[in-house]
Amino acid sequence: MKLSYYPGCSLHGTSREYNGSFRAMCEHLGIELEELPDWNCCGASSAIVVDHDLSVALPARNLVQAEQMGLDVAVPCAACYNRLKSAQKSLRDEEGIAERLADVLPVLPSGTTRVLNALELLVEIVGLEALQERATMPLTGLKPAAYYGCLLVRPPDVCQFDDPENPTTMERVLTALGAEPVTWYAKTDCCGASLATTRRDIVMTMCAQIAGRARREGANCLAVVCPLCHVNLDSRQPRKMDWEPGEIPEPLPVFYISELVGLALELTPTELELGRHLVDTRPLLTSLGLWRD
Repeated sequence: MKLSYYPGCSLHGTSREYNGSFRAMCEHLGIELEELPDWNCCGASSAIVVDHDLSVALPARNLVQAEQMGLDVAVPCAACYNRLKSAQKSLRDEEGIAERLADVLPVLPSGTTRVLNALELLVEIVGLEALQERATMPLTGLKPAAYYGCLLVRPPDVCQFDDPENPTTMERVLTALGAEPVTWYAKTDCCGASLATTRRDIVMTMCAQIAGRARREGANCLAVVCPLCHVNLDSRQPRKMDWEPGEIPEPLPVFYISELVGLALELTPTELELGRHLVDTRPLLTSLGLWRD
């Protein structure tokens, strides 16, 4: 199976471990990824509030690249996925936008390229049964809280992925890997996203609430698919250094879904770049016999 691949900016910067683990996972599962040539930022964090047409043109250019390759496109970043899907909807439904973009993009995407997030790739391309068969090191004892965040499932008419209030796809993947995902009710709460740079106090509170709810339901880690969510939850959970001793437990490790799949496929922590996390993943994985040097 061959797919075009749009990593986006975060996976080439602050979330390099997502890029590395996603590529390693796909290679191990027999999926060949061909990175889009000369791809550009999708404008996820800023273009949408600056200029609507620009916010469509940026992801549309990447969609054109995928169409010219004749391949569906894998988009692991939830924010990028949201923007590419939004561009497809705008070009399909919004009157006049194609004409306005004609001077910017000489070729517009036809809408034939399928945009796949990480979970869709695992469920619809690999398949849960095949994934379970390939999981030679089941994640026994791992009790993740599947955290979807805002951008993977909303707006529902754009993303058209799972239930926007109570999605379950990630839990199905985690169960196939041998993990025991917890039932909880903060899986689509906002983590604060870009407020981390302007209102750290708000984001600290939001991340503490998310992690606290996960812990109260018995989770020993969080599983995510969004680099924005990961950087907030991995860096903004309150740590003991921020509080009086004994007031708050150690922060929960935060894993990308590709890292957990990789572990179940017996890829090493080095191959999955688990050492790049701020919340140390080794103590939990070692206690469960899942850390292999």
